[in-house]
Amino acid sequence: MAYEVIRAVTDSDAYANLLLPPRLARSGLAPNDAAFATELTYGTLRGLGFYDAVIAAASGRPVEKIDAPVLDALRLSAHQLLGMRVGAHAAVDQGVSLARANAGGGAGGFANAVLRRITSLDAAGWRAELLKGVTDPDERLAIEHSHPAWVVRALRQALAAEERVDELEALLNADNAAPRVSLALLPGLPHDDDAVEQPLAAATYSPVGAAAPAGDPARLAAVRHGTARVQDEGSQLAALALSRARPVQPGEHWLDLCAGPGGKAALLAAEAALGGATLTANELVPARAGLVRTALAPFDPAPPVLERDGAELAAEMPDAFDRIMLDAPCTGLGALRRRPEARWRKQPRDVPALTALQSRLLDGAITALKPGGVLAYVTCSPHLAETRFIVDDAVRRAGGKVQRLDTRAVLDGIARHPLDLPVGSNEGEGSHVQLWPHRHGTDAMFIQLLTKSAG
Repeated sequence: MAYEVIRAVTDSDAYANLLLPPRLARSGLAPNDAAFATELTYGTLRGLGFYDAVIAAASGRPVEKIDAPVLDALRLSAHQLLGMRVGAHAAVDQGVSLARANAGGGAGGFANAVLRRITSLDAAGWRAELLKGVTDPDERLAIEHSHPAWVVRALRQALAAEERVDELEALLNADNAAPRVSLALLPGLPHDDDAVEQPLAAATYSPVGAAAPAGDPARLAAVRHGTARVQDEGSQLAALALSRARPVQPGEHWLDLCAGPGGKAALLAAEAALGGATLTANELVPARAGLVRTALAPFDPAPPVLERDGAELAAEMPDAFDRIMLDAPCTGLGALRRRPEARWRKQPRDVPALTALQSRLLDGAITALKPGGVLAYVTCSPHLAETRFIVDDAVRRAGGKVQRLDTRAVLDGIARHPLDLPVGSNEGEGSHVQLWPHRHGTDAMFIQLLTKSAG
């Protein structure tokens, strides 16, 4: 099962977090076997850079020269040998069998030779071998923690902006750890003891969050009914920052501009309904729009879901919405724990196109915001080019018509426990919130609330 998912990830740009759970649900595997398959899949994808370097050294050839089906079998076995407590004989045998079954007998012999070479050193030994002659500190961290070097540099810069660069290794380690599973209990919908079969521990920060029990969250009736959702606490806080920035007035109109896959939209819809407001969701990609409709299905009536270019939609509706959520498309560097393959897909050359899109969407959202309304600019990335710089440029272009709201103060009034946030001293600093996996146990969400003046 792990091999099939990894083949789909590497061959078809699929996402493991979308493929693996339904396969596990259909498999009937015992809980310990399901956990083993999960670690095989996600652990291999998290460590892909390190394992590819080991495989290249052990085989004497670049991984690009190895047939893809064989390479994925080697990656799985490398993770078992270097990242899990699997017996060497079993790990080698499985890798050889997978290579032979998917690429023929010659591939099996090749896999056997490579894997036996890999068994000559443990993980620490291979890291030491690969680090020989590497002097650049970010290149060394990239090898040690299996991140692309450009991602290490971007994370270093983001932490340095908070004068916390000494936390870089802790952040990289957090990216490689399995994240805890959090639930959002949608306000106003039934998820009491009749719907949730066992008491749930409250989340650390989110007032609507809970820690998911061990095992498949879908075992809970509230999750199956859609009144509770698997959702990272950072995403919950981003939605609540918008919905609870100020009291809701009946009749308000809200917009989720880039709503896919629908987690924030569902929480916003629940919050809007409680206050007598209405939500419109928009998502350009049809498949993701379908996921938004599914997420909003428990509401009666379900909020409408449009399929429009977000910037064009917003520009056509000036001063139309009291609150707007812009969860902008981004590199996703803040969610590498949950989407481990994302770190290997993005390249530095992708950032300019994304920042241009983010700026275009934010300008459109500002146009669509009513004077005195609230706009949340959110990214699941701490990259400065996608966060602070985007907001700075948008505020500058608005020429005094847009002001930052004190997002930190809003979230301090929402969170169950204080968020450990740096104190900003320059203009605009301290008004945003940057969450971190190693510090808050959430995805690295960036949240900035904005408002627009009249005229």
